[in-house]
Amino acid sequence: MATDSLPAEAELSQAETNAGVARATGVMALGNITSRVLGLAREIALTNLFGATRAVDAFNVAIIVPKALYDLLIGGHVNSALIPVLSEVAAREGRDALWRLVSVLLSLVAVALALMVLVIELFAPQIVRLVGGGFDPATWRLATDLLRMTAPALVFLGLFAVLSGTLYALREFTWPAFAVAVFNGAIVVTMLVFAPPLQIQPVVGPNLSIQWLIARPAEGIVAAAIGWLVGSLAQLALQLPGMRGARVYLTLRWNHPAIRQIALLYAPVMFSLILDTLVIRTFSYNLASQTGEGSIGYMNWATTLIQFPQGLVATAISVAILPTLARQAALVNLEGDRAFKDTLGLGLRLAITLILPAAVGLFALATPIVALLFQHGAFTAHDTAMTALALRLYLVGLPFAAVDLLLVYAFYARQDTLTPALVGLLSLMVYMLAALALFPRYGLFSLMIADSVKHIVHALVSAFLLVRRMRGLGHQRLWRTILKTGLASGVMGLAAAVVLTLVERKLGAATLLHEMALVGLAGGASFVVFLGLSALLRIEELYWLVGLMKRRLKRN
Repeated sequence: MATDSLPAEAELSQAETNAGVARATGVMALGNITSRVLGLAREIALTNLFGATRAVDAFNVAIIVPKALYDLLIGGHVNSALIPVLSEVAAREGRDALWRLVSVLLSLVAVALALMVLVIELFAPQIVRLVGGGFDPATWRLATDLLRMTAPALVFLGLFAVLSGTLYALREFTWPAFAVAVFNGAIVVTMLVFAPPLQIQPVVGPNLSIQWLIARPAEGIVAAAIGWLVGSLAQLALQLPGMRGARVYLTLRWNHPAIRQIALLYAPVMFSLILDTLVIRTFSYNLASQTGEGSIGYMNWATTLIQFPQGLVATAISVAILPTLARQAALVNLEGDRAFKDTLGLGLRLAITLILPAAVGLFALATPIVALLFQHGAFTAHDTAMTALALRLYLVGLPFAAVDLLLVYAFYARQDTLTPALVGLLSLMVYMLAALALFPRYGLFSLMIADSVKHIVHALVSAFLLVRRMRGLGHQRLWRTILKTGLASGVMGLAAAVVLTLVERKLGAATLLHEMALVGLAGGASFVVFLGLSALLRIEELYWLVGLMKRRLKRN
């Protein structure tokens, strides 16, 4: 995959680099796909047990608060600051120095987040009022109780971030890659064990008639909150085997020079995360809570589905490629600059080749996929239609979001966290303005439209600035990859729609087997069409991936 202008030694080195990136991407992709599958299982269990109700909305608010604070205070450090600094300390000063720094980080994070949990416990009613401004009094009280239960997870999440960042710095990908899978699995098991049984409840219907509703009590959602707490502890425990031999300890001496370095690198990232977690998420949940029961659930279920291809493709490639880009960015000679461009170009081409068919296929099959996964138990056909439409609107921005993540990591590798933060500020302003302008007409769906617009703006501006700063990307053949993959994906989408229509006409009432047949036949046919067109158009990245996998199988 190296450019023809490089010498033979550089070509070999770049080929080995590409293969290493692909192998690391494979580990991350496997971990991501496992976590996404169990994430879907978590949402399926939630929808089947409790449906699209105010109880689920209350739970979503209760978990978004500790998650948002985690992203703001520690989660955003991992790729932008923790991994680069920890890697530098380990390489230059050795393992003993690394353990001293990790001990400082663990102690500092534990104390700071414990104090934050105390604040949340004291001011939980006011926090819920801020995030769920449209809640009725009963839902507000339930969300407050749930928040007080989930808040301690913030400490476990923070400690997990430090340990996973340490393992990434040591080039140990396996334990962090599967942490989210353990987290989601623990939530599923806990909900199934502790959810209360169905109860028959009287409901006053039209003309004051009494109707009987079979459902679980709203308070039963506590099982999901317990699962969140157990899951955060489980993923922290999973990192411990990877830390065998580590000499860490609690300390109150926090004046380590690397702490200042981490803070300087993270300051711009934290600024953008403040806007995202404390302003944009609050803004989005507040608007969604005003559009009727289940709206926050529709938004979250659609987000869960779109995160599946995003995590499998963009996140896996980006995390795998970051250490290599950082090392190549440190080179000042011509070959180093070319190597950086070639590695980034490889990541961009792989992301484009994989994310376009994923986005088109998910768009075409949105309704049957949502029905297959969620439309059981308390989840109705109306809920399926609402979630599918939200998903399709999110999918418009997915290819741009996938490419944009690689561009942001390229800035991080060049030790520039300010530019992505400024671009993020611009795109968040675009998001809020678009959502407010569209809200009177489109309601909940204005948030999905605005989100896609945000990703498009962010990706285009980031690409312009990065290419200008690097004086071009070299001969990376990006447009050729976009045109070929776009054509193959478009035809694939049309094939999926045609097969879906034909199968729906042949099958009868919507059952589980019906939904499985719809997804299986339409998805399988579209996949075959994409592979055939890829061979016809000679999409090189797919050939390269297949060849790499064949070589790995022969070695094993």
